[in-house]
Amino acid sequence: MTQLLQYIVSKTQLPEKAIQNTIALLNEDCTIPFISRYRKEQTGNLDEVQVGDIVTYKEEFETLEKRKATILKALEEQEVLTDELQKKIEETTDSTTLEDIYLPYKKKRKTKA
Repeated sequence: MTQLLQYIVSKTQLPEKAIQNTIALLNEDCTIPFISRYRKEQTGNLDEVQVGDIVTYKEEFETLEKRKATILKALEEQEVLTDELQKKIEETTDSTTLEDIYLPYKKKRKTKA
């Protein structure tokens, strides 16, 4: 949760407490309009656009974490995963950088050509 929180704070520059409360409301399946209209006191008066940004970055972070797990598993199966490489992958906050790190280890597809 703290990594998610820090990721969103770095992307949006919104108050940490407002983001934390918004994420909690999103986890309770509250919608963006509901949060921005009826839970302003909890979110620090965030508007719909800001709540939408939080939703977007939350989904982006979750997708990135899933991809990291997939890459780590693949590298482990290939037996090329080192502590340094694992640390580098875990600290990455950008999907492009993550794919660039993984590129040399990616299995090549065999074609008939």
